[in-house]
Amino acid sequence: MNTKEIMDLALELAGLTEIPADSGIIVEGEKIKKVAIGVDMELAEMLLARDLGADLVITHHPSGGSPRVNLHKVMDNQIDRMVSAGIPINKAQKALSERKGEIERALHVSNYDRAVSAAKLMKMPFMAIHTPTDIIAENKVQELLDEMLKSKPKATLQDVIDGLETLPEYQRTMAKPVIRVGSKEDYAGKTFVTMAGGTSGGVKVHKAYYEAGVGTLVTMHMPEDVIKAVKEQNYGNVIVAGHMASDSVGINTLAKALEDKGIEVIRMSGLIDPK
Repeated sequence: MNTKEIMDLALELAGLTEIPADSGIIVEGEKIKKVAIGVDMELAEMLLARDLGADLVITHHPSGGSPRVNLHKVMDNQIDRMVSAGIPINKAQKALSERKGEIERALHVSNYDRAVSAAKLMKMPFMAIHTPTDIIAENKVQELLDEMLKSKPKATLQDVIDGLETLPEYQRTMAKPVIRVGSKEDYAGKTFVTMAGGTSGGVKVHKAYYEAGVGTLVTMHMPEDVIKAVKEQNYGNVIVAGHMASDSVGINTLAKALEDKGIEVIRMSGLIDPK
């Protein structure tokens, strides 16, 4: 396979037709037989990957180039997710706008060339696949919880935790799924998974979900200011499934698809091996 075919595979698994702004092929490669893939792949990981015989490095988090600078652009994907939860599209857009601006300003001053220049100098094929694998994780976890909770109208937050921990990534992680707002005996209500869209949408986005009838949000991670606001306003529950474990759910789906095509995969840099 080559890097384009691998990107096309990731897009297909996520149900996408175009490469999102936070993903991309940074250094092209052909005849890929061994891939090193991880959550955060920069120079140190590239050197290790080369020593291990990898001929492609895939990073999940966009560590450089246009995928890093343009991360804020994929936050608009959160609008579609919010609409699917019953939030009016105009309200969704306005709720997201402030946080989107914060992310754009933060990444505008980042060292976006560090990992990119290293890959080019090493002549190491390098690509970032962020949103596609986040969407895969979001869909997989939502489908799992929908199936497990459909016969439990009084499902509790502990039931949600138990459901998450049927997946090997949540079983094997050291940072287990945890209830950040609520208690294990609290009713979950409508349980909604939000794991894609670049990064957290902030306080206003989460409030909009609860006002639309969501009882429990399941996220990869949640900033302290959002947790504090949800607690103070007492309008819902929060379960943080875990960052590395949730990223691994999506990345491992892609890794398995690559393995099925005969490519050797080295899992590293935070990626939890499900086997």
